[in-house]
Amino acid sequence: MTAETILVPDLGGAETVEVIELCVAPGDRVELEQSLLVLESDKATMDVPSTRAGIIKQLLVKVGDKVSEGSPIAELDVEADSAATAEPAAEPAVKGETVAQAVSTEAAASNVQSAQSEQTVRVPDTGTEEPLEIIELSVAVGDEIAEGDGIVVVETDKATMEVPASFGGQVKELLVKVGDKITSGDAIAVLVTSGGAESPAPVNEPTTAAETVVAESSAPAPAPAPAPAPTGVVVEQDVLVPDTGGADAVEVIEIAAELGAQLAEGNGILVVETDKATMELPAPFDGELLEVLVKVGDKVSTGDRIARMKTTGAGEVEAVPAASSAAQTPAPQAPEPQAPTSVESKVEPVSAGDVYAGPASRALARELGVDLRKVNGSGPRGRILKEDLHNYVKQAVAKAESATAVAASGAGIPSIPDVDFSKFGEIELIPLQKIHKLTAANMQRSWLNVPHVTQFDDADITELEDFRNSLKKEAEKRGSRLTPMPFLLKACAHALAANPEFNRSITADGENFVQKKYIHIGLAVDTPRGLVVPVIRNVDQKGLWQLAEEANELAAKARDGKLTAAEMQGGCFTISSLGAIGGNGFTPIVNAPEVAILGVSKSQMKPLWNGSEFVPRLMLPLSVSYDHRVINGADCGRFFTFLVSVLSDVRRLAL
Repeated sequence: MTAETILVPDLGGAETVEVIELCVAPGDRVELEQSLLVLESDKATMDVPSTRAGIIKQLLVKVGDKVSEGSPIAELDVEADSAATAEPAAEPAVKGETVAQAVSTEAAASNVQSAQSEQTVRVPDTGTEEPLEIIELSVAVGDEIAEGDGIVVVETDKATMEVPASFGGQVKELLVKVGDKITSGDAIAVLVTSGGAESPAPVNEPTTAAETVVAESSAPAPAPAPAPAPTGVVVEQDVLVPDTGGADAVEVIEIAAELGAQLAEGNGILVVETDKATMELPAPFDGELLEVLVKVGDKVSTGDRIARMKTTGAGEVEAVPAASSAAQTPAPQAPEPQAPTSVESKVEPVSAGDVYAGPASRALARELGVDLRKVNGSGPRGRILKEDLHNYVKQAVAKAESATAVAASGAGIPSIPDVDFSKFGEIELIPLQKIHKLTAANMQRSWLNVPHVTQFDDADITELEDFRNSLKKEAEKRGSRLTPMPFLLKACAHALAANPEFNRSITADGENFVQKKYIHIGLAVDTPRGLVVPVIRNVDQKGLWQLAEEANELAAKARDGKLTAAEMQGGCFTISSLGAIGGNGFTPIVNAPEVAILGVSKSQMKPLWNGSEFVPRLMLPLSVSYDHRVINGADCGRFFTFLVSVLSDVRRLAL
């Protein structure tokens, strides 16, 4: 084995570029032309391939480093016979730059004759079989152009690039139009040149992976379809963001695992924060954490790549791309001209990788934390420009400041004046966490929009508590804990079914009620991060033991910050219990768009008149706040009567 240092190849004129991804790790075996790392300039991204086959001894750079042409990037242990016989690998062409760097123009310089001739310009080898859409014509009939001047601009689902003239001359005819799709070898223009040379044909040489001209965006690419890996085979696999329950983008607030850590399936990799709570993004399988692809402050969405892990194949895993070599990817023979295919523009839901934006705009979007799917492009065919990103950020900031001012002041209500409390003594400013800000804004919005009414009553839960205490041994055998909450959930489900007015919402325009045919109930949980409300679904269809298990599990996840957005959506009614804390009663705020909420205070032994004497009974103070647009006082009276009767006689839960 001999050691060899791999250097950065020709960068196509770029002085320094940034390392944005490491494709291999020390100890990995690589083949000739296999990608070692990915670089990014202000115009494009490019893979740097290995010029030898061997074993990675050491990586000399890391993500975020700046390198230039000739910089050492890796040390490779090469077998002696391989080093002696291997042909030098072709230097990579910068993806996204002009394709003239990958096309030989020697034919255009030979056999020059004095007489003018017409020559056809064809699309050079694009390194892909996928058709490329023309989004802009860079020249017009009659223009004089030089070799290398752009004729058309094409776009893939990841980037844009120019298709240049492989020789100079006057444009006689354009054979394509905006919206057409072209591939390697297609005719795109006819030039009048001074000389009788034939039109240069695509070079009939093997194409290496480095010669591809399709620019790759640093935005996460769609994951390839899973392929079965033989048991025991070590593979590298991307970790994607799971379903976030409909949240557009969530912010990374913590990296929960260290590089090199051995993770079990379900171990947290990142902690993210939504508008309602924080949650962990877990490892979807066992393996070693090789790389984290995001940082604190980044915004991620469902399907985004967040990490890369090494795992032993034992089922469905992501296929690792095979090494590309000259022998594996021969360039096509000079093809016959194909008629360009005209396509219609279709408006479809897109991912961040499918929007119209170039590498520079994508880089700026990552820096600003902007979701490209929300930005309207003003460039050709809706392409997103840097100016569009700046305008979007300005509008978002203005909207956020306006919303904050409205929430703080109460939409026209005079705001509370700011006071310099330091004049009166020592103070400390404690920044609000995001969840605290959101809770305050949501409660303020609900209080301003919902006409609240609160009614109070007491439930005699003496028999309920006797029954619950009799089940303690059975609960211990089940490994569970039976609190009063499952009884409250079941009783509320019965009351909602009997009083459907409480299981409604009102549309935003105030024109219709939405009557819900399901019964999902939320539980307000106090956590170190703030108040969150996980939701138990189909409460009316579950027994006490199942409700106990789900309530305990969701409360634990809430306190650990592991609730998903989906677990906090869809509630019809909310229970807020202060029973363990104390108090005789309180007026909870309706959790809009729900129309009612139950407040539970601490039970107390009180003397109750039975008609002949006072007897000690365990009484539970209850309060119901409701939206008076939907529920009237009489409705709440009937709801309360039903609820109290069920709690006072647990046998009614079986009816």
